[in-house]
Amino acid sequence: MLRATLKSLLARKLRLALSAMAVILGVMFVAGSFVLTDTLGRSFESMFDSAYAHTDVVVQPKPKVDGQIAGGDSPVPGLLTADDKKAVEAVTGVAAVHPIAEAEGARVIGSDGKVVTTVGPPRLGSNWLDGVGGAEIRDGHAPQNDNQVVLNVEQATKAGLKVGDQVTVLTPGGKRTFELAGTFGYAGGLDGRGGVLEVRFTEKVAQELMLGQPGAYTSFDVDAAPGQSVEAVRDAIAAKTGGAYEVKTGAELAKSIADQFKSVLDGLNKVLLGFGGVALFVGTFLILNIFSITVAQRTKELALTRALGASRRQMIGSVLAEALVVGLAGSVLGLLAGLGVGWVLAMLAANVSGLVLAPIALPASAVIAAFSVGIVITVLAALLPALRASRVPPIAALQEVATPDRPLTKLTVGGGLVTAVGVALMGYGLTGNGHLWPMLGGVMFAFIGVALLSPMVGKPLVAALGRLFSWSVAGKLGRLNSGRNPRRTAITAAALMIGIALITAASTVLTSGDQSLRGAAAREVHADLLVSGQESTDVVPTFARSTMDDIRKIPGVASAASEVYERALVGKQGHGVEIVDDLPALATQFSLKAVGGSLSALGPTDAVVDTETAVEDGVRLGDTVRVVLPKGDPVEFRIAAIYTQNDFMGGYMLGSAALEHSYNPDPAIATITLADGASEQAVRDRITALLAGNPEVTVMNKAEYLDQASGQIGTLLTMVTILLALAILIAVLGVIITLWLSVLERTRELGLLRAIGLGRAATMRMITVEAVVITLFGTLLGLATGVGMGAAVVRSLKGEGITDFAVPWSQLTAYLVAGALVGVFAAVLPSIKAARTDVLKAIAYE
Repeated sequence: MLRATLKSLLARKLRLALSAMAVILGVMFVAGSFVLTDTLGRSFESMFDSAYAHTDVVVQPKPKVDGQIAGGDSPVPGLLTADDKKAVEAVTGVAAVHPIAEAEGARVIGSDGKVVTTVGPPRLGSNWLDGVGGAEIRDGHAPQNDNQVVLNVEQATKAGLKVGDQVTVLTPGGKRTFELAGTFGYAGGLDGRGGVLEVRFTEKVAQELMLGQPGAYTSFDVDAAPGQSVEAVRDAIAAKTGGAYEVKTGAELAKSIADQFKSVLDGLNKVLLGFGGVALFVGTFLILNIFSITVAQRTKELALTRALGASRRQMIGSVLAEALVVGLAGSVLGLLAGLGVGWVLAMLAANVSGLVLAPIALPASAVIAAFSVGIVITVLAALLPALRASRVPPIAALQEVATPDRPLTKLTVGGGLVTAVGVALMGYGLTGNGHLWPMLGGVMFAFIGVALLSPMVGKPLVAALGRLFSWSVAGKLGRLNSGRNPRRTAITAAALMIGIALITAASTVLTSGDQSLRGAAAREVHADLLVSGQESTDVVPTFARSTMDDIRKIPGVASAASEVYERALVGKQGHGVEIVDDLPALATQFSLKAVGGSLSALGPTDAVVDTETAVEDGVRLGDTVRVVLPKGDPVEFRIAAIYTQNDFMGGYMLGSAALEHSYNPDPAIATITLADGASEQAVRDRITALLAGNPEVTVMNKAEYLDQASGQIGTLLTMVTILLALAILIAVLGVIITLWLSVLERTRELGLLRAIGLGRAATMRMITVEAVVITLFGTLLGLATGVGMGAAVVRSLKGEGITDFAVPWSQLTAYLVAGALVGVFAAVLPSIKAARTDVLKAIAYE
């Protein structure tokens, strides 16, 4: 039986290759995800090991505010002093202490007048220390006075600057122009540290501009005395200084930083694996369809095998053995393709970030995932066709066999039940946080349920779609062919339905979010102009506080308010807070209403909070709350008012006393209301002139701001579409394979049609109509399913501000047209195969 199975496989090499394609593509995505994250992870490890290879021990203050619980991505650093330096120098085994003043937010303006940006890596400013941390001058010399800086080679290259040029740097302490004294890199030939852009000042300037506090430091780089182990020195410093510091060896610090990057990569890996899972899920429908068709085509062969004595168990084993071979071959080839894809993606990431890649390797996780997923998915998909093959009676070998179209009653009932389970799980998953797995399970069950229901839905819908093309004989034949086997048509269309449904759901949610934002803005925002910058890292672009006084003096400005964003610990809870300079103006501009107290001008130690946050923190009107900002001692603020939260404003707003405890007291945003009859363009031009020296900050009206937010939504949708493209590709492959196998199945029929006068062109049109009807059916099914899923998600997000449900009609139309074009593309190869059918051979074909 095994020999017969292998001979059957070898006799149908094309079918074997087509069956394996779905497995190859899905496994490629999964394996590529593991290869990518493993390569980047090892690259970060190597980079930080190299960067801290010359560092014995690092001493850092414990952060006063944990950025991760206060709305940021990293802890806000505390500060060290000269007295702390003396304490560490006094520890036995310490040879030297190198004080470092470093913070994020040093933005260089390049030779083109634009700020040099990054996507993710920070832009750091610190003091230069010769030889510390492996840093080495590559060109020029170190800063010799307060008017000179050095840039790392990567920064200088991106900025288009060379030694001797004037370089303008935006910092939390303001904008300054320096002479570029030199460029530097790191031991091992590194031009930078994983895309990090660095500016090095003198110690005095670094403290002034980056920390806003003379004599302050963010860490100490400690050299151990000769003969002393770094671990012993680390323990001695920790023992003497108590719990005020975080003391780590250079190796430990390198590992902790690399682990932070790896945690981000883990998140990326989960996202990629999620889309890979969708691709494999779609591939399951394709494999199921291929094995179903091939079992139907081999009915007479299987019956003859049964007549010769094969048992039902052997028949099941035969089909599953074939599936095992397909899964194994697909897994091997998919793994190799994934290795290549992972390498290409890693190279692209390295080119963007400046990261030096570690050698590409095949991690065990990729191998295990490839074979586990590829083989299991294929065998499971072949299980139903295998059971069907075992039920072929031996008597079928003695007669002409046509596979009858079985009733759809059981399939429809089962589909309804599975769909109900999926909807219930999705409903539970959408009710609150922490229900991700029920939500994902519900989506999978819903898709399976819709796929099971699709034959019942497909019979009338396919007939209706086919009539659009029934104006010719070829069109009529194509319509009849697409409807002759509802199960096969439904399974083929279901693969396309899944990808279209997910894209449609994402489009529906994002469009609803955009419309909700615009509706809320029309109701709640009464400011006419907005001054802000676009952030690409943790540092929000700011402008000089003195600019607000100049803006208020511009003719035509009725009121203006500014906000400083900061992270803080309020009581025991981390929060993002805003420091506002004109609360009455802000309240009017954003329709804020007080439910307790008054939204009048804030005193230096006054604060207001929205009702929801007040309930969560147990805060009442008149209470005093203890606020710890990134630097300085705790400050007591009195709750002067509680207001109703809206879609644009919420949380704590603090008075001016908070400014002296902020690293950057400059505003990040300003909102302006114009006087009646004032010219928007005239006021805008005056404000733009005031901000001419700050290329990060722009002036926008309300419509432009909303368009900018809408552009970000469009970018997100594009990313989702690209990641789902593989699932769509597999679905298109499914249409091609189904039509190809259908052409083989109907060889004699095609020969008869050609014999009675159906030309080659008409034959190709017939196959094309069949393909277009199938893809249009799958697209329509996906659009309906996606809109339904999107509506459910929008309803669940009502409390998050998405209050308006909107259907993206233009995008749905584009998807529908794309579905028809996909059908035309998918029909090319099968239609050529059908048109080239030899009439005489086809008539004699068994």
